[in-house]
Amino acid sequence: MNYIEQYLEEIHAGRCIVSNRVRKEYERLYQDMTDLGSPYYFDEEKANLPIEFIERFCKHSKGEWAGRPVLLELFQKAFISALFGFIEEDTGLRRFRETLFYVARKNGKSTMLSGIALYMLIADNEPGAEVYSVASKKDQARIIFDETYNMIKQSPDLLQVVKKRKSDLYFSLTFSKMQPLGKNSDTLDGLNSHLVIMDELHSIKDRNLYEVMQQSQSARRQPLLVMITTAGTVRECIFDDMYKYACGVCDGTIQDDRFLPILYELDSKKEWCDPMAWEKANPGLNRIKKLTDLMSKVERAKSSPRDLTGLLVKDFNVISSISTAWLTFDDIDNQETFDIENFRGMYAIGGADLSITTDLTCATLLLMDKNEKRYVKQMYWLPADNFESRVKNEKIPYDKWYEAGMLRLCNGNSINYSDVTAWFVEMVNQYEIVPAWVYYDSYSAKYWVEEMEKTGFRMVRCIQGAKTLSLPMQMLGADLKAKKVNYNNSSILKWCITNTGIQEDRNGNIVPVKAQSPKYRIDGLASLLDAYVGLYEHYNEYKNAIAG
Repeated sequence: MNYIEQYLEEIHAGRCIVSNRVRKEYERLYQDMTDLGSPYYFDEEKANLPIEFIERFCKHSKGEWAGRPVLLELFQKAFISALFGFIEEDTGLRRFRETLFYVARKNGKSTMLSGIALYMLIADNEPGAEVYSVASKKDQARIIFDETYNMIKQSPDLLQVVKKRKSDLYFSLTFSKMQPLGKNSDTLDGLNSHLVIMDELHSIKDRNLYEVMQQSQSARRQPLLVMITTAGTVRECIFDDMYKYACGVCDGTIQDDRFLPILYELDSKKEWCDPMAWEKANPGLNRIKKLTDLMSKVERAKSSPRDLTGLLVKDFNVISSISTAWLTFDDIDNQETFDIENFRGMYAIGGADLSITTDLTCATLLLMDKNEKRYVKQMYWLPADNFESRVKNEKIPYDKWYEAGMLRLCNGNSINYSDVTAWFVEMVNQYEIVPAWVYYDSYSAKYWVEEMEKTGFRMVRCIQGAKTLSLPMQMLGADLKAKKVNYNNSSILKWCITNTGIQEDRNGNIVPVKAQSPKYRIDGLASLLDAYVGLYEHYNEYKNAIAG
């Protein structure tokens, strides 16, 4: 039985309601399965082995199903099939080494993970397998561990071969063990992990725990690191990094054939009021998770804002933040494109956000047609010296953006601001697009401003405070929501905007802040916002210039 193919058929027929990213991922898997030129092939027998093991030997230990055999749901079988069934043509080893399984609470994750843990402890043909359940606190790590032990106690077959020792479960035939670990455990050094399960990733603030456990698998032939979590409210932690990375793999902006992202979530926050969409975050709804309980929570949240945040985060995987978010992905997303040639000979408003080494440098031309629709042309820069290491270490697709012509490299280890000047000159010479004003961050280098002015550009200092930025930022937000801003579907600008939060003062004035991990940049938004300050201050003048 090919459960991936079966699940995809159910998705396409509308019998399984999933998020756009889950659908896209299983379509990609099916394409890989049928592509004769792929470096991987799908082995149905290997895909089904862990499923058959779990359903034959594992039993429920809690609630109304206690003592009954575990019968996996189709969404669980499809996930397990993908993990274990794709094989590398050259080596015969498993393709996937890392996965993020993102699902709302009470959808059977502990049962599924305990079954996977037992399979890899006993039946994965790995001598001396070390299986670890890891969490920020050891008590949290013990949830999967204890569920696994309870499964063993329910099964006479497993009870004969797996023994409970003081701190672990031990399978003597292959000298394999399973153990729970917290971030402060004394045994994090010297591990040789075959399977690592990181439970409730959103609660792990320390990236070092992830890196230590990932490194502990380096000597294994085909290790597996499984991250499973609901959404969270703590920002700038490993969850933000891995969720962004998983989204990038799903959306095709990041290429990683060994990472499997399965993201059960609402496609839009507003879908929490639509019962037909609830299954997108809850694939076990009305079978594992009780529909009546969720309906009750939703009705309560409609009249209780305090309950709403918890419901959105834990039951619908809507990421929240202790900071104030600015716009949703739906607000931002606009896949319209335009040809810059259509604006030949027109005036524009320029914006620039400069950096030295770490942040992106970005230059913007903001254009407007006679219907007052806005069009954005941008260029980004990074230093060449550390470019390759940043792509590798930060796992951000700067290389793809460079290949697409959206980003340029400056020689050396810092930004050469003359390259920014050269781009503005290039836009004038190549397209005859002249910025009437170029608004720049007030912290910009003095010599660059002087160079731009000597070249003939009219430079305007833009103070980065609420008094200057608040109203233009509100105007930009409204224009984005109204799909009034055509930014040529630039993935790099879209990325910068999704990384943007707001800081609000007592008077309701707003300024942009980074809402995610420090390595996620907002420089493209900052450059565009500088141009929007110019649009706000010279709107009628610019409008009349276009009309004339």
